[in-house]
Amino acid sequence: MTTMPILNILGISLDVLHIPPAPTWAPGPTLVFLHEGLGSVSLWRDWPLQLCQQLQLPGLVFSRQGYGNSAPVTDVRGEPRVVNGVRQGRLQSDYMHHEALTVLPALLHNLGIQAPILVGHSDGGTIALIHASQHPVAACIVMAPHVSVEEVSVQAITQAREAFSQGVLGERLAKFHADVDGAFWQWNDVWLSKGFRSFDIRQEIERITAPLLAIQGVDDAYGTLAQIDDIARHVPHTQLLKLPQCGHSPHKDQPAQVNAAIASFINR
Repeated sequence: MTTMPILNILGISLDVLHIPPAPTWAPGPTLVFLHEGLGSVSLWRDWPLQLCQQLQLPGLVFSRQGYGNSAPVTDVRGEPRVVNGVRQGRLQSDYMHHEALTVLPALLHNLGIQAPILVGHSDGGTIALIHASQHPVAACIVMAPHVSVEEVSVQAITQAREAFSQGVLGERLAKFHADVDGAFWQWNDVWLSKGFRSFDIRQEIERITAPLLAIQGVDDAYGTLAQIDDIARHVPHTQLLKLPQCGHSPHKDQPAQVNAAIASFINR
């Protein structure tokens, strides 16, 4: 893996990791990894590298603004505003649309990546779906995505706030974020805001024409299987994988099954 210089995308410095192809690999699309609400480049650990090597495809991993070593969000709990074209303050309820339709296209254009294979987890899965609904992608793989807000999600995120306030969660996350407070509150505040309760992309994703694989754990505390069932209902060509004994992170809880399913999906 190659750590790239911090990239300036739309006035924001983003932490980017590149997984280059080996000399023996045939040309192929780039896997672009989109992390969850509290994720970062380092929180993926070595799973992106393992998957790229198995598929023999190059990869791109990056931390969104406010996560990992990317630039922090200014005044992360203040009033939302735009200064010199850059969003500041609390995340707005359209933050995943902003990432999918503004930030991600700019990043891909900067790096010359066309029609990638998107691999998104949780919030990253939602961002992947939104992007694939309006931009060309070779394929879209989503794990534990959110297409609407369920009460179980709100309850789990409320519990996460309590764990963070008690210091337990923050201590664990501090290894993966330069500004752990900013990383946590930007995600937690928007998900627990009244304005976000109406978030719903089920109609939007009907425009997805690329191959789509949706994966979710049966024991996911942050969403029920209705999330990926709804995806299949609105995007009929979706391939579903429901994993028993698996929580919110299928690539960590059931890596062998996830990798095998992704390999089979890509080969087809």
